Amino acid sequence: MKQYLAIAIVATSLLLTGCQSAYYGAMEKVGYHKRDIMVDRVEDARESQEEAQKQFSSALEEMQALINHDGGDLETAYNKAKDEYESSQDAADDVSNRIEKVEDVADALFDEWQTEIGEISKASLRRSSESKLRETQRSYEQLIRTMKRAESKMAPVLTAMKDNMLYLKHNLNAQAIGAIKGEFSSLKTDISGLIKEMNKSIEASNKFIAAMEGH
Repeated sequence: MKQYLAIAIVATSLLLTGCQSAYYGAMEKVGYHKRDIMVDRVEDARESQEEAQKQFSSALEEMQALINHDGGDLETAYNKAKDEYESSQDAADDVSNRIEKVEDVADALFDEWQTEIGEISKASLRRSSESKLRETQRSYEQLIRTMKRAESKMAPVLTAMKDNMLYLKHNLNAQAIGAIKGEFSSLKTDISGLIKEMNKSIEASNKFIAAMEGH
């Protein structure tokens, strides 16, 4: 989908201007329609969730290593866990940004589709298009709910990570680490739940993409 140099040039220049309507219009002129953009953006959102899954799992491993720290440089173990927390925050931001882009193009696509249905003079064709629009909207609404549910699981996990990192920053010793072991147990459960929700979202994305490409 993204193989054309002309598309890349148009996309880059118009994204810099921040004008989505102009962006969609210009992309359509080079044969790249809102449906294509939507599929690509769902793919991007899926990939960002896959990366976030890996990142949160990696952060959990480093925090586990910190909690189980036994000898050696405690500060080095702390810094590794802190880096993974910060990378998890970046991954979460990327997921949210990608979801916003999906919502933006969906709104544009469905508005255009509805408008163009009104321009179809033959009743049977108009009804068929309306049916396909409703079907696609239902599928999309299910997808975005699943994406949003997974997204909502990230904030409490990041908050817990941040709390632990800030606490340890000022109390970096074995006693302090022991004090957050109970918190860490809860964090592991939360991350496990987050990964499950992301798996559901990834599966929903795959289903939606297959449906869109099958039309």
